Amino acid sequence: MGHYLKNYWVFLLSSNQPKPRFDTVIIRLGGEIGIKAAWTRKSYERLLINNLKAVLKHYAIPYQVLNRQFGRLYLKTSEAPNAYQKLTKVFGVSSVSPALETTSRLSEIVDKCVQIGGSELKKHNSFAVSCRRVGKHDYTSQDVCREVGRQVLKAYSKRALRVDLKHPDKTLNVEVREDKAYIFTQVNRGVGGLPLGSQPKVVCLLSADINSLLACWMVMKRGCPITPLHFDEAPFKKGGKDQALHLAETLFEWAIGFPRKVYIVFHGPTLAQFEPNCSEKLRRVLSKRMMYRIAQRIAEMKHAEGIVTGESIEKPVSEALHVLSLQDEAAKPFPIHRPFIGLDTSEIEELARKIGVHDPATQRKKISSAALKKQASISLEEVKRAEEKLNIDELVRKSLETMETLSL
Repeated sequence: MGHYLKNYWVFLLSSNQPKPRFDTVIIRLGGEIGIKAAWTRKSYERLLINNLKAVLKHYAIPYQVLNRQFGRLYLKTSEAPNAYQKLTKVFGVSSVSPALETTSRLSEIVDKCVQIGGSELKKHNSFAVSCRRVGKHDYTSQDVCREVGRQVLKAYSKRALRVDLKHPDKTLNVEVREDKAYIFTQVNRGVGGLPLGSQPKVVCLLSADINSLLACWMVMKRGCPITPLHFDEAPFKKGGKDQALHLAETLFEWAIGFPRKVYIVFHGPTLAQFEPNCSEKLRRVLSKRMMYRIAQRIAEMKHAEGIVTGESIEKPVSEALHVLSLQDEAAKPFPIHRPFIGLDTSEIEELARKIGVHDPATQRKKISSAALKKQASISLEEVKRAEEKLNIDELVRKSLETMETLSL
């Protein structure tokens, strides 16, 4: 290998030398995309590229080109540090790295690694070198790691650096693709999943409860664009609409390039009809059944293929399932999806932290076991008798006529 580095000289970087500017963002595709059949994979990749471009346009991030390689996208931009932070919130992206592009010549790779090492490695730091290659080259990945490590130690001997392959403070990563190479030190995880828009649209019941936001987010991660639908229960409950709109804004940060509309149904007049015509234990079930009927009508109008709600199973499980079955019967055969059905409290709170939502324990609405016990004795026949006293079709019609559409 010595003849490749003949007359190669590594300059000692002075303290006033400018920090190397990353000019590329490496975008790694979610693992699910890579295992699809060729036609499906290409379709998903094109959709993901469109979603990425929408984010870049939204944040006014300039770029020269977005190249597609197998399992990778390479974004050429002068604002790589800014761009990579935004792109981690695009569904279908597993991770991103701001990188410095160079040629695949070994001397060029070593030179750039030494430059980056000068800005990233501090006194007494440990480091490692990692290399991945695609294509044919006159050197091996081990050659790259060995020579980069040797030259970094030589260039910064006064910093007392050391090599640690198991638990380094910093890793100098080299990715060689044919005639180009990319050097980076950060790997920032994305959320993976499928590109938004790759699956059918769904209507999401968005309440002031954070569970509903997380349920929306989970189906978005599976590629489903959402139509947020909020039921404003004023005057029986106040402040719910404002909180729901705040949650919707959080969701739309994950859906840049898609419509930012929230549909508001004024549910108070319907709830007022329940007061004189049914007992208290029926009101929750009747209210949810009305919500599902209205959501089904909106889903049909918007060509959506399901309804999503943030409900989960509280204890006792058998009683909770009974109540859910009573609610679902109103919208049969339209599918109602509950992404939280198998999650416990700690898993829900972990997901909330992951996407940057605060205080989930205090915001999440809880249904007590006592309330469920009270509702568990309700039969479908009892529900039907209560609804016979109401003009259900008229209530649905009025709700749809007075529905408000807000653009955020």
